[in-house]
Amino acid sequence: MTIRAVVTGVGHYLPDRVVENAEFEKTLETTDDWIRSRSGIERRHFAAEGQTTSDLATRAARAALADAGITADSVDALIVATSTADLTFPSAATMVQAELGMTTGFAFDVQAVCAGFIYALANANALIVSGQAKRILVIGAETFSRIMDWTDRGTCVLFGDGAGALVLEAVEGAGTKADRGILSTDLHSDGRFRDILYVDGGVSKQNTGFLRMQGKEVFRHAVEKLASTATTAMEKAGITSEEIDWVVPHQANIRIISGTAKKLGLPMERVVVTVQDHGNTSAASIPLALSVGKARGQIKSGDLVVTEAIGGGLAWGSVVLRW
Repeated sequence: MTIRAVVTGVGHYLPDRVVENAEFEKTLETTDDWIRSRSGIERRHFAAEGQTTSDLATRAARAALADAGITADSVDALIVATSTADLTFPSAATMVQAELGMTTGFAFDVQAVCAGFIYALANANALIVSGQAKRILVIGAETFSRIMDWTDRGTCVLFGDGAGALVLEAVEGAGTKADRGILSTDLHSDGRFRDILYVDGGVSKQNTGFLRMQGKEVFRHAVEKLASTATTAMEKAGITSEEIDWVVPHQANIRIISGTAKKLGLPMERVVVTVQDHGNTSAASIPLALSVGKARGQIKSGDLVVTEAIGGGLAWGSVVLRW
């Protein structure tokens, strides 16, 4: 008998405000064509004034719980992947826990920037496989609009706000690649590259700071590292690229997404793409794409899915799961 962490529910939430590329033309030396050609992004959502990361996370969590047909009091643990928590402490996860009325179990945040949801999934999987939890709510949520330098056209046009959530549940499997649930995980980081993607502020510096990025360097690392980690995760799971139904990548940039797919030998027809409508929502992008992919009718029960991400740190990783 093998215990697998199986997805039993998924949901997402996007703020009401939709910002089209044309809106940036009023304040920056940029155009809709320039943004689309370099990123594939057409629009993104921004949180309203006073709307926090935990607010977005709570709404996505409720959608995932409803999809799973369960209530919050049946959840053993809650993990929020975010780099834009409401406060220095307590964690956004405990705030979501309170909003959901979940008075048992435990909750904590994971911070690995755009790779945060992959790290959170790996942690949730380990908790379930080890028997420490039977049902876990895993959420990715961000309000990156709060850390944008609105004079930097190379970054501020790329990011958006949103949240996505999965319910993972312990289910007995046969221990083969035919099992539903998480089949393998692969995590990496290399702090030598921290200066190519970071925020120039924080608690110790006593200022919030703004996101800074060396776009060309990030791109150079992204395609190679994402393809490598996805390949490793597939090898761990004992599968080949021909068996993959869907790749659900971190939605950062269409060129990174297509470059990674090409390196993996997979056609774009087998890649779930949402970057055009959401922009880069950091730790929220993968659960958002999973939820949208299911809603579109792309991802179905039994499908084999590879999901991968890279973010500041640099931190990167991948997960192979059967839906």
